[in-house]
Amino acid sequence: MDSEAKAKPRRRKMAAATSGVGRCLSKGGASRRPPPARVRVAVRLRPFMDEATKANEPPCVRGIDSCSLEVANWRKYQETLKYQFDAFYGEKSTQQDIYVGSVQPILRHLLEGQNASVLAYGPTGAGKTHTMLGSPEQPGVIPRALMDLLQLTREESTEGRPWDLSVTMSYLEIYQEKVLDLLDPASGDLAIREDCRGNILIPGLTQKPITSFSEFEQHFLPASRNRVVGATRLNQRSSRSHAVLLVKVDQRERLAPFRQREGKLYLIDLAGSEDNRRTGNQGIRLKESGAINTSLFVLGKVVDALSQGLPRIPYRDSKLTRLLQDSLGGSAHSIIIANIAPERRFYLDTVSALNFTARSKEVINRPFTNESLQPHALAPVKLSQKELLGPSEAKKAKGPEEESTGSPESVAAPASASQKLSVLQKLSNMDPAMLENLLSLDRLLGSQGSQGAPLLNTPKRERMVLIKTVEEKDLEIERLKMKQKELEAKVLAQEALDPKEKENTRLQPLSSGPGTVAKPLKKAVVMPLQLIQNQTDSKIHILKRGHKRKQESSDLSEPMEKTEDCWELQISPELLAHGRKKILDLLNEGSARDLRSLQRIGQKKAQLIMGWRELHGPFSKVEDLEQVEGISGKQVESFLKANLLSLAADQPSGPS
Repeated sequence: MDSEAKAKPRRRKMAAATSGVGRCLSKGGASRRPPPARVRVAVRLRPFMDEATKANEPPCVRGIDSCSLEVANWRKYQETLKYQFDAFYGEKSTQQDIYVGSVQPILRHLLEGQNASVLAYGPTGAGKTHTMLGSPEQPGVIPRALMDLLQLTREESTEGRPWDLSVTMSYLEIYQEKVLDLLDPASGDLAIREDCRGNILIPGLTQKPITSFSEFEQHFLPASRNRVVGATRLNQRSSRSHAVLLVKVDQRERLAPFRQREGKLYLIDLAGSEDNRRTGNQGIRLKESGAINTSLFVLGKVVDALSQGLPRIPYRDSKLTRLLQDSLGGSAHSIIIANIAPERRFYLDTVSALNFTARSKEVINRPFTNESLQPHALAPVKLSQKELLGPSEAKKAKGPEEESTGSPESVAAPASASQKLSVLQKLSNMDPAMLENLLSLDRLLGSQGSQGAPLLNTPKRERMVLIKTVEEKDLEIERLKMKQKELEAKVLAQEALDPKEKENTRLQPLSSGPGTVAKPLKKAVVMPLQLIQNQTDSKIHILKRGHKRKQESSDLSEPMEKTEDCWELQISPELLAHGRKKILDLLNEGSARDLRSLQRIGQKKAQLIMGWRELHGPFSKVEDLEQVEGISGKQVESFLKANLLSLAADQPSGPS
C-alpha cells in the first residue's frame, strides 16, 4: 500500500511534465507535431451558503491535500470515495489561487499559435459563474485572463520584436439549442461550421477588436446583460444558457517569411445540471432545464467515447459539444474547473460532477500551431493589354502611325523590371491570377535590386510548379507558331500552282491575328454517271429500273399510272461473300480492339462475343451472333448492313 501511495504522486508528476500545460515551446525549435496534452482537471469546493447549515451538518466533501479529496459513501457512511485530480482548491481558496495555479500557465500557448480553453462545470448553485466572472472586489478567471493576455500582446508587439499582434473578442450563448450572439442579439440563431482544416467556426459571429482592458469592458459588460438568467429555488440568478467568450490572438511576422499565426482562447461558463424536484422549475424554466440537461448529457457521452477510445464521437448531437470539438479531443490545451458544493443536499450532484471530471482526465488532446506562410501584402497590379501580350506582340498590334511617332527615348530606355519576365508576359492564356502574382513578384524583386535569385522565400515545390508552367506555355506557343507557318506555306504553294483559282476563291480573315490567310473553299464537281460507273470497281454495278407510281388524274374515276426512273446499288455475290468471310474471321480471331473497330460493336458487345467464343468455340457463320446473349436478330441484320460494304470494298480489284 505504501509503495502504491508513493507511486501515485510520481505518476502524477510525470503526467504533468508531459501534458504540455504551462510549458512554452520555443519559436525556433518547435516540432511540427507537439506531444499530446491531457485535459487537466481542477476541483473547487465552495464554502457553505449560510452559517446555520454549516453548524448543523458536516460537509459531504473533504480535501485531503492539494490534489486529492474524499466524499462520503452514501451506501456506507463509514467509508469514503477518494478522487485525485491535477489540483484541488478548498473552501478557503481565493480567485487568485485558482487563476494562478490552473489558468495562467496556458495563456502562453496562445502566443505560439495554439488554442486553449477553460470550462467551468458543476451543478447549479455551485459557483461556476462566480469562478469565471467574480466580482469587482474579487475578479474571476475571465477578467484576469484578459488583463494578462492584453499585457502579453503589448509586450510582444513592441518595436524591435518580430511579431505584430492583434486581439479580437466574440461573446455568445447557447440557449435552448440556439447559438445567439450576445454582442449583436438581433442576429438570430447562428450556424456552427467546420472549415477544410477541421477548425470550428461560426459564420456571422461579431468580432470586436480590443487593445486595452477598458475596451474589453465596454463590449463585455453590456453583452453580459443580454445573457438569459432566471430565479430558481436554489439560485436567484441561475444561468439558463451556456456562455462562451472567444478571444482570438492574430500574429503577423514583420520580416520574411511573413508567417501568420492564430491562437484561440475559449472561456466557457456552462449552465448547471438541475433536478427539477429541488429547483421547482415550471413552464419556461422547465423547458430551459430540459435543454440544459440534454446538452450536458451529450457532453458526458462525448467524454465517455473519448476516454474509451470509441470510433464515433457524438459531437454533432448537441450545439454545445459541436462547439467544444476543439476543446475535448481536439487541438486545444484544455482545463476543466469543476465546482462542487459541501451541503448534503448537493451530494448526488457532487458525486456526478466528480465522476464526470474523473473521466475527463483520460481525454487526450493534440495541440498544434496554427501557422501559415503568406507573402507580404502587395498592392493589386492592373495590367494593360500590351503588358499581357508582351513587347513583340504589342509591336505587332501597334498601328503604322503609332510606330512612326514613337519617341527615341522609349526605344533607348533600358528594360524595366516587368520586362524581365517577358516569357511570362507572352502567356496571355495563363490564369490571370497566377500571371498577376508572378509579375508583381518580379517587379518587387527588381525594385529591391535582386539579381534573379530566390523568389523571396517561395517554397521549392511552388517554384518548380511555376517554372514547369512557364516551360509548358513556351512549348505551346512555339508549336502554334510552327503550325501557323506550315499553313501559310501550304496556302502560298497552292496559289502558285493554280493562279487562276485565286480569282474564284474568297478568303475569309481569321480572328487569330493579322497576316494569316484562310484556306480556299472546296468546290463541288458534278461528274456524269457513266464516268462514275467506269471509275468504280467492276464488281459494283449501278442499275436503272422503272418504278410505277399511281397518279391522280382530273377524272376521279380513272387513276393513271406513271413510270419513274429509280437508281439502286447492286454488289456482286463474290464481293458479298468476301465481306462475310472477313467479318467471320474477325469474330473468330479478332481481339477486343479489333471487334470494336466494327460498326455497331462497342466494348460491352465485344466482351460478350469473346466470352461466347471461349465457351462455345468459333462461329460457323455470321448469323450465329444471334446466339450471343444480349444480341438480337434485328441487331445482327443492322450489323451486317453496316459492315458488309465497307469490308467488301477493302478487297483489291482485279484488272479491268
